[in-house]
Amino acid sequence: MQVHSFHIPVMGIGFTIDTPVKVAHLGISSAISLVDDILAERMRQFYSIKFNLPFQGISHNQEDSRAKRITAYLDIVNTIVNQKFSEFKALIIGKQEELRNYMALLPTSSQLRLQLEEAIQKRCSDSINSIIEKYLHPGSIDVNIMTKLDKENYKNGEKLPAEFNDAHAALRGFANSSLSSSIVLSAGMNARLYTYMEQFDDFYPNKNGRCKKKIILKVSDYRSAIVQGKIFAKKGLWISEFRVESGLNCGGHAFATQGYLMGPILEEFSNNRDHLRDELFEIYAKALEAKQKPVPSEAPEMKLTAQGGLGTHEEHQFLMKQYNLDSIGWGSPFLLVPEAVSIDKDTIELLAKGTEKDYFLSHVSPVGVRFNNIRGASRDTEQQLNVANNKPGANCTKQFIKLNKEYTDRPICKASKEYQKIKIDELNNSDKSGAEYEKAYKDITVKSCICNGLGVATLRSHGMDTKKEGDGVSICPGPNLAYFIREATLAEMVNHIYGRADLLGNTDRPNLFMKELSMYLDYIEEEMESIESPDARQIKSWNEYLANLQNGMNYYHDIFSFKENWSETVTKQAISTLTEYNKRHFKIKNTLAKLSSPVESL
Repeated sequence: MQVHSFHIPVMGIGFTIDTPVKVAHLGISSAISLVDDILAERMRQFYSIKFNLPFQGISHNQEDSRAKRITAYLDIVNTIVNQKFSEFKALIIGKQEELRNYMALLPTSSQLRLQLEEAIQKRCSDSINSIIEKYLHPGSIDVNIMTKLDKENYKNGEKLPAEFNDAHAALRGFANSSLSSSIVLSAGMNARLYTYMEQFDDFYPNKNGRCKKKIILKVSDYRSAIVQGKIFAKKGLWISEFRVESGLNCGGHAFATQGYLMGPILEEFSNNRDHLRDELFEIYAKALEAKQKPVPSEAPEMKLTAQGGLGTHEEHQFLMKQYNLDSIGWGSPFLLVPEAVSIDKDTIELLAKGTEKDYFLSHVSPVGVRFNNIRGASRDTEQQLNVANNKPGANCTKQFIKLNKEYTDRPICKASKEYQKIKIDELNNSDKSGAEYEKAYKDITVKSCICNGLGVATLRSHGMDTKKEGDGVSICPGPNLAYFIREATLAEMVNHIYGRADLLGNTDRPNLFMKELSMYLDYIEEEMESIESPDARQIKSWNEYLANLQNGMNYYHDIFSFKENWSETVTKQAISTLTEYNKRHFKIKNTLAKLSSPVESL
């Protein structure tokens, strides 16, 4: 029995690194980023002291230190969560007031809540105890790997084998931990990493058909799910959940789709879910048999979840019912909930005061992918001041995004002093001048050290020093956060999700589908403006993008015209907005047609 219909997805490097410690005992699932083993080691020391647990540091010089640090941190989180959960169960069994307070957090339709209410009415304490023992369980302590952040590592000048790459070591750290939970694979495909997963028994079913460790695949379209799902199935690995995230209307890095919108993507998943499960199971069963592994008698559970841009109970309910989802991720709004995430007061205040114009897609990430941001983030301000003082680039201390080999044999980071000096010297020796030079210079120096920046808020929230990381905070909120106006308690946010409170105030917030559509229109307009002389291939890509957007707008017109799950106010606003966006789409298409003519005549 699932306790809640929402989960807290990974946010940044450190914002959710200890979220399970804060909320898992309440039945709320969340995900820990495995990017930063240095931060994980510091957090392990912090919690060892706080909970009076033994601690022995793992030096960076130890063999396989990254994987060992991650395993050790996940093990201590698991220990603490289990301890807190046992204490919490004893508390609500022993005190009816505490039990009622907890029940007030649950969805009104929750079977756990309904059964407990019935038992309380009958004054049957034995039933209450048995219900809690049977149905209440801690939220899942999931982990997240950005598969492309798989930096090669060296020792004594020699490159280490691939299993010591960053993502590989993080995977091994999770696989060797005591957790029975899921690993979320995000940010694209890494075939070598997927093959490496075959080495760990916990990802295969036991004789009862259960996997101790499960795989969640974050995808942006149905085709990707089929392709990657088959790759895993052929290895005897099962995707237990497809997690669909909006390409742009999300937090963190934004991986824009080719104009495919969240609603139509979820519709395709929902309509083909049974077929996908059956198709993958046939491949999966054969692979397990070939490996002489236990074969489940039937296809294991394959969940469908979504996240990105949700802000109201109405949206939550619509997605759950329309697409038969198992859970929905609420991310950025929880950045205003220090009871759930690790974030400092100054950053909370910045986020709470931010308006629509303050949230934007930036180019600060050295990964080379657009990055959701807010104006005034202290790391960006610090970096801009350094550029103004002719000191561009950062000291590359953590080195997690050393991915560029443009000028060096070993990869370096685009935000580093080393890389930016090379690029600026190259620019100074070019024939660029005036506005063209300024744009090129800005493109180089805008890159910021998010490895350090995304962990500072976590350290500050726990009163830990940031001498090595610096004071500046990087933050990666989704644009949806512009409509939430203040810091909230955990109970307030949960009640907001379930329609029992309103944290939006009187803000004029667009429906999540309309917000996403506007971002996709903005995205292609900006891209078309940035490329002065597009070739035929680029123009073809833009035409496909616009065609997919048109299909998405037609779909949204139907769901707002004929579905009964939207309020009259939301329906009228959405239809009106769609009319305006259709006009905007038409103008973009006409502009593209004019660009196409010279290319086609060549």
